[in-house]
Amino acid sequence: MNSTYNCAFQIQAIKSGTEVCVTVTLLDGLVLARSPFHHSMNYRSVVVIGHPQVITDAKEKDEALEALVEHLIPGRSADAVRANNKSELVSTIIAALPLDEASAKVRTGPPIDDKPDYDLDVWAGELPLTSVVGIPIADPKLKAGVAVPGYVAGYSRDGVHGTQ
Repeated sequence: MNSTYNCAFQIQAIKSGTEVCVTVTLLDGLVLARSPFHHSMNYRSVVVIGHPQVITDAKEKDEALEALVEHLIPGRSADAVRANNKSELVSTIIAALPLDEASAKVRTGPPIDDKPDYDLDVWAGELPLTSVVGIPIADPKLKAGVAVPGYVAGYSRDGVHGTQ
């Protein structure tokens, strides 16, 4: 977590060891029923509750940041990107969150209408929502001749990289 003004409350909670709750929801689709009352969403959600532990060891912090980068875009760390400088490391908090308590919930499938509504001439079903990887857009200030690396050009959310 970067220590910007908007994160001040969360950062203080993490530093103090106060129990925190982290929630993540991925929206997979809209579920359209014959009655607006029965509209819903297909989703995957997780809630984790625990007492965060701030990582202060410089080497461990650097390793955690590299692991995060490599999780997001494998191959990036080996691409001669510069290391985090001291100021960046000081303004970034890395915390481990033991899973004291966790819960997951998933909703999939078609709408569940009232029995009489199935006779209505109203379209009902699922409208899937997805995220797709787009075409890389170079920074306008990128030096001429710097090519898009293969791990960017062939990026895939499932971790399988192609080539372009």
